Amino acid sequence: MRYRRADMTRGRIIDGEVFDARAEAERARAEAAQVRADAAEVKAEADAELARARIEAGAVRVSAGLDDDPAAAGHVTGVVGLVITAQVPGIALGELVQIDRRRGAPLAAEVVGFRGDEALLLPLGELADLAPNATVLRTGAPLTIRAGDALRGRVLDGLGRPIDGGPSLDGLEVWAVDRPAPSPLDRPRIHEALATGVRAIDGFLTLGEGQRLGLFAGSGVGKSTLLAQIARTSSADVTVVCLVGERGKELREFVDEGLGGGRDRAVVVCATSDAPSLVRLRAVHVATAIAEWFRDRRGARVLLLVDSLTRVARAQREVGLSIGEPPARQGYPPSVFALLPRLVERAGRAPTGSITAVYTVLVAGSDMDEPIADEVRGIVDGHVVLDRRLAARGHFPPIDVLASVSRAMPHVTAEPHRAAAAAARRRLAIYEEHRDLVTLGAYKPGSDRALDDAIAHQPALEAFLRQRADEATPFAETLVGLDKVAR
Repeated sequence: MRYRRADMTRGRIIDGEVFDARAEAERARAEAAQVRADAAEVKAEADAELARARIEAGAVRVSAGLDDDPAAAGHVTGVVGLVITAQVPGIALGELVQIDRRRGAPLAAEVVGFRGDEALLLPLGELADLAPNATVLRTGAPLTIRAGDALRGRVLDGLGRPIDGGPSLDGLEVWAVDRPAPSPLDRPRIHEALATGVRAIDGFLTLGEGQRLGLFAGSGVGKSTLLAQIARTSSADVTVVCLVGERGKELREFVDEGLGGGRDRAVVVCATSDAPSLVRLRAVHVATAIAEWFRDRRGARVLLLVDSLTRVARAQREVGLSIGEPPARQGYPPSVFALLPRLVERAGRAPTGSITAVYTVLVAGSDMDEPIADEVRGIVDGHVVLDRRLAARGHFPPIDVLASVSRAMPHVTAEPHRAAAAAARRRLAIYEEHRDLVTLGAYKPGSDRALDDAIAHQPALEAFLRQRADEATPFAETLVGLDKVAR
């Protein structure tokens, strides 16, 4: 039942009936959303028909002897596991192809290798309805995306296609996914701090604009919560978030709750755990390419958050083993250890703008010598370790300050800041070394002046390092608080 109210924004009497403006607006929005969904379905059907027509045209060109045409076609010769083998004249490594299927839209695939005169293709979708001798159409180009300012606030799949029901990206610039890293001598030095709003990081592990940081944690310790907090509260102009191999339900939670008010300046790229291995692998390249567009085209300070680099390495392992690479360190083929530095080197400062990157790495327990963790730790500019024991004590964010380091901090902080952080670190180290004695009551006060000092300062230090996920502390306020606990 509707009631008359004095607040006319809720309802207005028109012709003797109550007109609810808010309800009408909601109804109009729902109708608009349905129209967009219908239009997207029609466009998808039209694209499928166009692709099928191109495949048929390519087959005709092949039969007419036009094999040197960039759109020349070939055919599928076999499917083993994830790998499709095909004979396609003139095809090149990294090129995209379209494979005809009995039903539905053509299947996109990428050339990942060769075996004799056969091309090895990995699908970018499901293999259902793929038939022997299916026609393979060359596109003559590698994977590209659409990049532009309109990407802010959007959610994309692992290939850079919108999945949020928003408008098409057709009018944006075509941007290659695989791009070279900036020249080492063209990179300006890191000299400015990037505030994250997290006291433990800004105070003890200060990030610099253009730094590459590894975030090492086990599953369920709180790395995704910390990433979302950094995305909301950092001082970056644009945030690009890449979620690789996550559970499907976590995407909505991250976008709606994790990003919160920071969604308008964020771009989210997600390839869920059920996506094909090549899509999961390509997602991180797509996210990095988007970050590069904002850096190189707009000169922006970009924050790139990747969760997680371990799942990217696992996807590359699936790809490598599928095409016959030999396993090396703990089952990871050599291509994994070639991929990681190429990917990380694409972030950093450039003559116009910067990409500050945070890559999460999954570790089992406290095994920091696991192959991926060991490799990443050697190619990034610092690492933050999340401790399960701190999380179990209700200490959030559970950052183990003593096990973490930022190699850019000496270049972006003033001497008083570094001195205060060093004094606080010393007290933390002394207390942790004697924690068992203190908690068991075996230590007699007055026996060690340094330990007495650390015990006296421990409550203030813990209060400084604890922070709610919805709390953002300005950088200047963090410095004042650090100075107080360091005295």
